[in-house]
Amino acid sequence: MNTLTSEAPVLNGMIPLSDAAPDMRPLLAAFRQNGGRPFHQLPLFEGRKNYVTTCELNGLTSEPVASVETVRCPVDNGSIALRLYRGMGVSAFKHSPVILFIHGGGWVIGNLESHDALCRHLANSTGSTVVAVDYRLAPEHKFPVPLNDCRAALAHLAKHASRWRLDLSSLVIAGDSAGGNMTTLLASRAELRPTRITVAAQVLLYPVTDLSASSASYGRVSSGFPLTADTMFWFRSMYAAEDADFRDPLLSPLFGPDDLTQPPMFIVTVGLDPLADEGIAYAAKAAAAGCRVLHHHLPQHMHGIFTSAGKVATARAMLTEAAAFILASRSGPASLDLSAT
Repeated sequence: MNTLTSEAPVLNGMIPLSDAAPDMRPLLAAFRQNGGRPFHQLPLFEGRKNYVTTCELNGLTSEPVASVETVRCPVDNGSIALRLYRGMGVSAFKHSPVILFIHGGGWVIGNLESHDALCRHLANSTGSTVVAVDYRLAPEHKFPVPLNDCRAALAHLAKHASRWRLDLSSLVIAGDSAGGNMTTLLASRAELRPTRITVAAQVLLYPVTDLSASSASYGRVSSGFPLTADTMFWFRSMYAAEDADFRDPLLSPLFGPDDLTQPPMFIVTVGLDPLADEGIAYAAKAAAAGCRVLHHHLPQHMHGIFTSAGKVATARAMLTEAAAFILASRSGPASLDLSAT
């Protein structure tokens, strides 16, 4: 369990480029040279479009997989899409292990396309069927709609596991940022999952765990990055009701019970991120409650590196570590190597 913290120096309100990791500097320099406008400064439609474009340009190369199928999942007043990626080498005639993947984007941006290459990579590297959830977005659909859509997706998988040849006995739930927020809830709260569905492991990539925005990293990362404190305040206002209690554990899992039983956790936090401290605190809290935690903290990297993994070598290395963790989790908690870097 690694509980490192990072406090990068701030110059004139902006963390210097020289304090960023070398493999991340070109992306960050390009962002700043192009005006450095975070998502909350763009019209909603433009922000959503730009996010998908950026993920496609900077993300992993799209890998071929054995099969891709998009199905509809019923939700209140309609349906959402689920995309099933069966990894290369995974037999279409046998039940395969499953990763439920919940994309990030502050509950406001992101979709199946923004994380398509990442899901393909996870399917191939773990020999799994990855199921990506196209939950409805805020502000059109505020809390708890996105969370309830993810719950509905899990119930739909349980209902059709035999039809789609899915083995849910070693289910892994994974997500980045806002998707990591909802991953923590489905992984740790049995009442949010269908009866008899257990989770073998959870993979959290810089998750949102504290919408009260009370940690010190909000003050450190206020400009010069795609995700700043102001962007998070904007995401929060889009997602939660105006009178929301931001310490509600269904919004901020960090404020959940201290003794919450959790499946083994792989978590990555990054220092150049307003979410850094809350992610570190969440990992520490889970470990204190007896959860097996593998925590990698990257003090010189910024939020969003996994959807920019085509350009950031460290992100690719962390995905390799995550795949190894997922594979080990299928053999039981005792087989997990918890030596963090």
